[in-house]
Amino acid sequence: VYESNAQHVFCYMDLDQFKLVNDTCGHAAGDELLKQVSTLFANRMRDRDTLARLGGDEFGLLLENCSLADADQITNAILKIVRDYRFMHDDKIFNIGVSIGIVVVNASFEGVSDIVHAADSACYSAKKAGRNQSFLFSAGDLEVTQRRIQVAAISDITDEIDDEQFMLYCQPIVPLSIHVPAQHHYEVLIRKVSADGQIILPTSFIPSAERYHLMPNIDRWVIRNTFAAYREMLDKSLEKCNYVFSINLSGTSLGDKSLLGFIREQLVIYAIPPTSICFEITETSAIVNLKNTIQLFTALRKLGCSFALDDFGSGMSSFTYLKNFEVDYLKIDGAFVKEMHTNKIDHAMVRSIHSVAEAMNIKTVAEFVENEAILKELKLIGVHYGQGMHLGSPVAIKKLIENFSQLNS
Repeated sequence: VYESNAQHVFCYMDLDQFKLVNDTCGHAAGDELLKQVSTLFANRMRDRDTLARLGGDEFGLLLENCSLADADQITNAILKIVRDYRFMHDDKIFNIGVSIGIVVVNASFEGVSDIVHAADSACYSAKKAGRNQSFLFSAGDLEVTQRRIQVAAISDITDEIDDEQFMLYCQPIVPLSIHVPAQHHYEVLIRKVSADGQIILPTSFIPSAERYHLMPNIDRWVIRNTFAAYREMLDKSLEKCNYVFSINLSGTSLGDKSLLGFIREQLVIYAIPPTSICFEITETSAIVNLKNTIQLFTALRKLGCSFALDDFGSGMSSFTYLKNFEVDYLKIDGAFVKEMHTNKIDHAMVRSIHSVAEAMNIKTVAEFVENEAILKELKLIGVHYGQGMHLGSPVAIKKLIENFSQLNS
């Protein structure tokens, strides 16, 4: 298309409310919805335009020899026909919408994938702005550019995750109280490795991985490789190896019915004690997936694993929901911790969370311990554990194993 003087436009279209139909009525209804919506799109396209399903509830529309003004008319017509459409299944009626990212195709793009990434980024902006609308990609739009980087970072991740794509790091969770066991406790953190060997932080790829439903695969990779690393430490240990590794689970993994079986299988394969594994789930994910979270908590606790509720205090009804969970650790939201030494309200929040946790026999962990002043206040309150750069920065798990081996040699 670059060789022609004609202008072309590519549209990335993502259905709104498709997941609701799929989850409520089943996959057969979801497939029927996709067929009907495809017909709606076709009714507003020109004969020379090309429509393709990109995956899930996402479609690509190539408008050949099309001015931006004409593309605007076509996408507005699509928005209206979908907005007016009602999907009916088993006496249920659903309103459906579509968010559209628009890109003018030109030589500034490196290839087809670059065009799709840009349109996807614009589509995300349309969704963020309220859904059921279009958004034109602009290379100068900082937010869209950041989103484009995120999409590109995740584009090479497939269902079969390559061990060379990721690395595991560990950050120490340090005891602050004499009333907790003297053991080595680490939170497992994931990093992505770019093609040129650069380390990419999770903020650059996790949002896209969540959107493209890749987090369950990534979570499983983390679980398997953490277990393998701990097995290696156990094999090299001359005495009892007293470590606990905290592994984060995404919200989408909570709905994965086969996750429990996978964890059981990996515990058997690597023959590690379940008591050495703690699973972390954010408060928000736990509340959104309340039923699944409770079921998973109950089953894994029976195996001997422990649980931490992460970012506690970020929700509006934190204490109300806490009664629903049997957890071992509350990780106090870092937003309250990082300024608690200068902000009376933040200090009171940390103190209140710790007080409630103690009444429920739950250990507390303060995140974002960045200086000695914060550490001093946490110890005065009686918070059980701390985590942050002041107490220890993340280290590659391979380095942790090397250090452990040297101590046991």
